[in-house]
Amino acid sequence: MKKIIVPIDFSEHSEYALKTAALMAKKYKANLLALHMLEMSDIMLTATEGEQYQKAIFFLKLAEQKFETFLDKPYLDGVKVIPIVKHFKVFSEVNDVAKKEDADLIVMGSHGVSGFKEFFVGSNTERVVRNAEIPVLVVKHELANANFDQVLFATNFDNENVEPYLKASRLFEKMGSELTLLYVNLPNENFKSSVEIENIIAEFLMAAHGNLDKLNAVAYHADYTVEQGILNYANKIGTDIIAIPTHGRKGVTHFFAGSIGEDIANHSELPVITFKI
Repeated sequence: MKKIIVPIDFSEHSEYALKTAALMAKKYKANLLALHMLEMSDIMLTATEGEQYQKAIFFLKLAEQKFETFLDKPYLDGVKVIPIVKHFKVFSEVNDVAKKEDADLIVMGSHGVSGFKEFFVGSNTERVVRNAEIPVLVVKHELANANFDQVLFATNFDNENVEPYLKASRLFEKMGSELTLLYVNLPNENFKSSVEIENIIAEFLMAAHGNLDKLNAVAYHADYTVEQGILNYANKIGTDIIAIPTHGRKGVTHFFAGSIGEDIANHSELPVITFKI
């Protein structure tokens, strides 16, 4: 891991993200790209004279000073921080910066349960997730460390989830983490027998690795809903982070039928990381 991007809006939650990114940057000797996007009108930004021009200059200088102050934190000592200021608040630009800088990860903060409700419903974080081609790590709270030793990758083992699984596998292998794949077995019409589940898992692993060496890293858990199954199993094994595949612009909801993906993000106290399908 060489470069980590942290979008900054000066909120408490963006500082949680900044602290998490700093921990990871120190651990993996990565550079940290702190990205701030201004909310300024086209008129102000394109003005060449007069009051609008003076206002634009004033707010640009004010934002730069505030950004500099925000980044003056003891926990950033020893981390190479590259500040980037964009003059428009266009969240697809986060992905543009990621591609230009060849970044490995985006780290974002989000509110608690009530605020995280917006994660897949028009929030800034949701917009970044939908546009990002690299993993996005979302944290709700300040983390004591960034040692994601235990990772739970939730999947229905469809073929389209092979690539995001491989992305997650490669990332967490570099981090020295132990990755567990989870299938949640549901009652009624969604119920599958053990033999059916084992066949699905075997096909998935063969498609991903060409062998069944990771079979011991797969678990299946019975519960009443996928959300309950993932959260209950995460608590059971004491995982550090939940990984979820996402369809990008279609959002995570396309992977988990209905609003299950949103509910997992809403109710999980753990960090959530997304991988684009």
